[in-house]
Amino acid sequence: MTVAQRPDLYPTRVLGEAVPQPRTDPSVWGGAPGPLDDEQLKQYESNGYLVLDALLSAQEVDLYLSELRRLGEDPELRASERVILEPDSDEVRSVFEVEKVSEIFAELLRSPRLMNIARQVLDSEVYIHQSRVNYKPGFGGAPFHWHSDFETWHSEDGMPRPRAFSVSISLTENYPFNGPLMVMPGTHKTFVPTVGATPQDYHKESLRVAAPSVGSPDRKHLTRMAEEHGIEQITGPAGAAVMFDSNLLHGSNGNLSPFARSNIFIVYNSVENTLGAPYAADAPRPQYLSNREFPSPQGM
Repeated sequence: MTVAQRPDLYPTRVLGEAVPQPRTDPSVWGGAPGPLDDEQLKQYESNGYLVLDALLSAQEVDLYLSELRRLGEDPELRASERVILEPDSDEVRSVFEVEKVSEIFAELLRSPRLMNIARQVLDSEVYIHQSRVNYKPGFGGAPFHWHSDFETWHSEDGMPRPRAFSVSISLTENYPFNGPLMVMPGTHKTFVPTVGATPQDYHKESLRVAAPSVGSPDRKHLTRMAEEHGIEQITGPAGAAVMFDSNLLHGSNGNLSPFARSNIFIVYNSVENTLGAPYAADAPRPQYLSNREFPSPQGM
């Protein structure tokens, strides 16, 4: 089947009314033994996310936090397109494709302790679709509006199915008051299309503004989802992590506290779910946002 012939199982960026649809794909694609036990897999399948306690040691947290700071202070890197600044200041919001600019982060992102979880859940070989470090500085780290990552990856990157998940590893304490991740448990089982055509080079807006103009469900659907599923905050110590399904509705508040909320963010995608032409954009996003360069399954 050619790219042009691929069926669109999850239409979005529609004109008029958005109609949510039940997800047709599983969340846990396989059941083979692996790092996660049966109870953890059931929690992930049911809620769309799973907290992994103490994934990193205190020494590792110090190492990665130091590397995060180094990247944010690198003037050459700061001038590149990989770095996104806060909407209302010149402070660093995110650095993308960190495995290309940091050997320290590359070793972690490609380590068996993370890759083997991805292989178990997605039931295939995997690769890094996207990576970044988020800074969420104190006194002004902007919010991330409610969204499903898969909606963006499908419409703008050409990811066919939600056979991917993210891991967010905390490098600082996640308090209720410094903009921790918020999730609507169970919403990964419903695909909520969004309304409006994708503007050209939309990533230049969507990655920096607090409330993007396209790509988030409308208030009616968000309200209904919140009433049905509730909202949970993911708080906890540095070194903990949360893995969550690509279609889970999530977001975070701004950070008015003095305490940064910094994390490493990695997206693992199945090699059987590789990217094609975008489903709802004129051109794919840049490589540093949606990886299209990795070994074939036969060569991995």
